[in-house]
Amino acid sequence: MKSKIQTSFLKLKAYCEAENFKGWDPYDGMNSKVFQALPLKHWDLARLAWIQGFKRSPINFRKLLLVPKQHNSKGISLFLLGYCKLYKAALKGNKNFGTKEELLIHIEKLTQLLLDMKVEGYSGACWGYNFDWQARRLFLFKKNTPTVVATAFCIEALAESYEITKDKIILDVILSSANFVLKDLSRTPHKNGFLFSYSNIDGNNTVINASLLGAKILSFTYKYSNNKAHKEQAFKAVSTACELQNEDGSWVYGLLPIQSWIDSFHTGFNLDAIETYQQNTGDTSFQDYLDKGWEYYVANFFEVDGMPKYYHNKTYPIDIHCPAQIIVTASKLNVFQSHKELLEKTLLWTVNNMQDKKGYFYYQIKKGMSSKISYMRWSNAFMFNAMAHYYLESN
Repeated sequence: MKSKIQTSFLKLKAYCEAENFKGWDPYDGMNSKVFQALPLKHWDLARLAWIQGFKRSPINFRKLLLVPKQHNSKGISLFLLGYCKLYKAALKGNKNFGTKEELLIHIEKLTQLLLDMKVEGYSGACWGYNFDWQARRLFLFKKNTPTVVATAFCIEALAESYEITKDKIILDVILSSANFVLKDLSRTPHKNGFLFSYSNIDGNNTVINASLLGAKILSFTYKYSNNKAHKEQAFKAVSTACELQNEDGSWVYGLLPIQSWIDSFHTGFNLDAIETYQQNTGDTSFQDYLDKGWEYYVANFFEVDGMPKYYHNKTYPIDIHCPAQIIVTASKLNVFQSHKELLEKTLLWTVNNMQDKKGYFYYQIKKGMSSKISYMRWSNAFMFNAMAHYYLESN
């Protein structure tokens, strides 16, 4: 089993490096030069239909409709996180994926790329996506609109890079991100706390995992600055998210009626963010919520053979985020070894059912025709980071 997983990871690594970590994304349809030349781009319904058409189609029209392969900040952060894990493995003598010197070259390259992709013009360091995105008919996120989600992944990756390189430029960028969270994001009051907004744009303000990612960023800035105000605001956001946890340990995605689903990988994001807060601040007062959430996570989103489920009450579509995130979350919560059998079954199922012979991973498996398009951020970067975590933990 370990040999098969290692071979799979080597193929994925070779594929991503050959592509220079550039690729397409499920939501990048509006990057089409054809669409941008049409007056339809000014109509919200047309924008939504165009994006969803690209996202749902099992046939890839991107090359035909002139959608370029590009770097995505969240994708680059996931690759950087993965290389940092491989570097730690190399320090222990495990060099199947490169020596520490070879891996450091990738770490420095991806770190600089991430720093160059930082969005300017806001109160602190922040990142967005490389495409316009229409969120239903509610609002339009323009390309490079900063989000707390992209920023949180970038900050964690830069923190890992800083631990290795000790580059003060990286540290300054990390510390600066607190101002983005505290000054540019809005807050939705809830009981004695609040929820951080998804972005600086009003309209998506009640997403639980997004709020927790704001707290996650502040926990990193507190770790390196000992600024008590950062810890206090992070504590309030985590407290609110824990108050919103259901009695069985689950979370809905958000507080709006259209956000009431319960899914696998956002559950993993929530647990990861709360544990990161605890590790960075030393405050372990939320451990009971973590324990209850983890028990729900492993009991409701994975079949006996390791097949991952998207929702708590139905399987399809099987999304690549689901098997990837549980490995990362288990590592973060320090429960990898006690759940290694489930994690290996899940990873092996994913390799057998969702990896192409070229090395990349598929986006989703559906009951009908599935998409086998290679998406660099959504599929390959997430699996790269997950497999790097697996490799470090299992060795």
